[in-house]
Amino acid sequence: MPTSRPTRKAPTRKPTRRHKAGRHNLVRTLPVRLGVILLFACLSYLAYTYVVAPRVNMWKALYGEEQYPAGYSIRGIDISHYQGKIDWEKLRKAQIGNEPISFVFIKATEGRSLLDENFNDNFYQARESGMLRGAYHYFKPRVSAKDQARYFIKQVKLEDGDLPPVLDIEEEGNLSPAELRQAALTWLRIVEKEYKVKPILYTNYKFKQSYLSTKEFEPYPYWIAHYYVPDLVYKGAWKFWQHTDCGKLDGIKGKVDLNIYNGTYYSLKRMCLGN
Repeated sequence: MPTSRPTRKAPTRKPTRRHKAGRHNLVRTLPVRLGVILLFACLSYLAYTYVVAPRVNMWKALYGEEQYPAGYSIRGIDISHYQGKIDWEKLRKAQIGNEPISFVFIKATEGRSLLDENFNDNFYQARESGMLRGAYHYFKPRVSAKDQARYFIKQVKLEDGDLPPVLDIEEEGNLSPAELRQAALTWLRIVEKEYKVKPILYTNYKFKQSYLSTKEFEPYPYWIAHYYVPDLVYKGAWKFWQHTDCGKLDGIKGKVDLNIYNGTYYSLKRMCLGN
């Protein structure tokens, strides 16, 4: 019977230089890969927060699924001739969410010679409907601020119980930031002297940050326009928030701007002339 030969162990192979280099490269590139993953996650978050989410809310608003900012009960609208002929009887009974319409801002003037064609009727009907009413002026930067203020005063006869006048400023024209600020302050001061109340300053978030964020504007109540977001990113003081331009209400054909007031109904009435 033949004797069996002892089994031979396979020789242990030492890692080749290629394998060592591969492990070394993996360790060396791991931080880079993790950094790329982290960067992608951050970009995805920012894209969703600032691009996708606002457009989702905009699409919902456009198709009648408007979402109202939570935690506010004093709601209102702003209107002009763009809303056409308003059925004030229906509008008086309309609700924003589950809240009545407490206030309405009405476009009065633009520049130094344009009176909104529906202003006088809308202004009268708003008070008859039991809403707190206010009037706003659309500012044109290429026109004398003094002339614009005097034209607004000529056309708008505010009474006790009305909301303060509003300066709507959204264009810089060819003015420098300093020139624009001076023009806005000129209008505000002339109108304040006439009505004995500080006017409300209306503009969007970015415009306010870029042009009207200096200390001279802090005393004026701020009405911020910032659409399709559940919460404001603006950290300064504000009184009104125009949160959508796609509102739908009984009595108004088409879309209308919706607003909230940052406070109680009592404090809103305290803002009015005569208080």
